Amino acid sequence: MQINVSYITANGIMEILGIGRSKAYEIVRAMNEELEHVGYNVIKGKVPVRYSRKNTMAVR
Repeated sequence: MQINVSYITANGIMEILGIGRSKAYEIVRAMNEELEHVGYNVIKGKVPVRYSRKNTMAVR
């Protein structure tokens, strides 16, 4: 079984959304809190790309 998970950091979110560093980190923290609340293990400062794509569309 192969699991392929790619992560995005605040720097990537800054580039995609064209926002500042502090706002990007705020978004990453919020997404990590949501994932943690649902029961996922999270890596601080990183969010799975698939999850971020779904959620950054709402931010734009």
